[in-house]
Amino acid sequence: MDASYTKSRLYALRHSAAHLMAQSVLQLFPDAKLTIGPPIENGFYYDIDFGDTKITEEDLAKIEEKMRENAARDLPIVKEVLTREEARKRILDLKQDPYKLELLDDIPPEEEISFYTQGEFTDLCRGPHVSRTGEIQHFKLLNIAGAYWRGDERNKMLTRLYGTAFETKEELEEYLHNLEEAKKRDHRVLGRQLGLFMFSPNVGSGLPLWLPKGAVMREVLTDFLRQAQLERGYQPVVTPHVGNAKLWEISGHLHTYRDKMFPIMDDGREQFLLKPMNCPFHIEIYQSELRSYRDLPIRYAEFGTVYRYEQSGELAGMLRVRGFTQDDAHLFVTPEQLLDEFKGVVDLMLVVLDRLGLRDYSVRVGTRDPEDDKYVGADENWEQSEKAILQACEDLGLAYQVSPGDAAFYGPKLDLMIKDALGRTWQMGTVQVDYNLPERFQLEYIGEDGKPHRPIMIHRAPFGSLERMIGLLTEQYAGAFPFWLAPVQVAILPIADRHIPYAERVRAELLAHRPGLRIQLDDRRLTLGKKIAEAQSNKVPYMLILGDRDEEAETVSVRSREEGDLGGMCVEGFAAMLPAD
Repeated sequence: MDASYTKSRLYALRHSAAHLMAQSVLQLFPDAKLTIGPPIENGFYYDIDFGDTKITEEDLAKIEEKMRENAARDLPIVKEVLTREEARKRILDLKQDPYKLELLDDIPPEEEISFYTQGEFTDLCRGPHVSRTGEIQHFKLLNIAGAYWRGDERNKMLTRLYGTAFETKEELEEYLHNLEEAKKRDHRVLGRQLGLFMFSPNVGSGLPLWLPKGAVMREVLTDFLRQAQLERGYQPVVTPHVGNAKLWEISGHLHTYRDKMFPIMDDGREQFLLKPMNCPFHIEIYQSELRSYRDLPIRYAEFGTVYRYEQSGELAGMLRVRGFTQDDAHLFVTPEQLLDEFKGVVDLMLVVLDRLGLRDYSVRVGTRDPEDDKYVGADENWEQSEKAILQACEDLGLAYQVSPGDAAFYGPKLDLMIKDALGRTWQMGTVQVDYNLPERFQLEYIGEDGKPHRPIMIHRAPFGSLERMIGLLTEQYAGAFPFWLAPVQVAILPIADRHIPYAERVRAELLAHRPGLRIQLDDRRLTLGKKIAEAQSNKVPYMLILGDRDEEAETVSVRSREEGDLGGMCVEGFAAMLPAD
């Protein structure tokens, strides 16, 4: 979460709205147990143990009505600081154990313990809040979800109530409007409707199946990026889906990333893991022969499928899955090459965003939080790599925001954050500087001085993953993809069976003019109206309708997804008017 947001008035307003909701819940369900209720980027939530009571959408309306009553009471919101023993007694008096006692035990000894009270409601909370409930006017409860206590699926499943709040009525109405638009753009619905991808319980949660049209889109995206990489000196490699557990022990993933990795497979002689990342494999390829400074930079690229054990409650269609394909690359560079290579990677990422039509973006630089012990590597290396990233941003003229604590455990990173058609912000491509893995794997190259030196690694993935990227593009374009990316670019619709031979000739002529054009000839025995409706539903960019007059004149009647009926034209003329790939 953005540090500036946590200090903002909106953050305090939404935090107070979460308390207002909790207060109202306890008035309606006195036996409920509260756990945590934080503000989040677009609203707030509260995880609550309702015992045997099942909460429905109808209950949300009742809770929201009670919230409005409590807001109208304009209750002062008062902070009180207690000792640890006083706090323990207060929680027991409020009958909010055991959850609040667990949270109390997690508060460090040096941190103050505070409670906030509004009317008859009191909650353990560090704040901040607004001063009175009357300030909370423009809010809406949105939906109900399940959430494990403390995010651990071994713990009890709680009920999570989501809501949002804004300073003004206009902001709330705009947000609710965008939510409705988002439902129409939901990639999970459109993905199945357009024949892109699906999920099956028989295969497993978070493991997508790519349908033919989705597979076409994957190929189009990978072909585009593969060519761009070859032009920039990347070398393709291919690595296995599993690897010896020793690799992940050396890399540090077994220590820092174990909860995101699938269980170990043991054949009695070796232990294997599904790879969560491709880095160690590329490192092994680098180490397979002696390297000279003349060999560097080395740029290995792979569309590698990785597996991460995301908790079931965190899965979100294609946006968060357990098996996904990264457009991964690792660059091995000398210290003198670092800045230019980093800038080259960022330039490629910007080319990718431009090609995808994602031009509203910002830059976030994730640096180390010196107070956190999760990071590995020498302070000097961290300082050098962070300096290189910031210098690259300056040289490229990129406005950027520094986000302390957002670095990967092995090095700082630069993230490109795009804003979509609904104003939502998403992390897209990422690039990371890494002194740590070369050290852990004892990587070397022979320098100009004839002595061994340690290379620096750059990790990068412009798409992030094909799954996430296609999911986001589906929502960005509401399924109406740009011509170059559309799985079917032209639909040929013969009016009757007697027009099918002419339709086949038109298809062949089109391919002669535009090799590789993705054409679908609909020769089913359906009415023309149904064929057109289906092509429109599938958001095909162009339809060619063929009847007696078209065949006699050797023309095609063209219908555009964007412009409607374009009239008749010859096949060569239609091919010439098509957008360039």
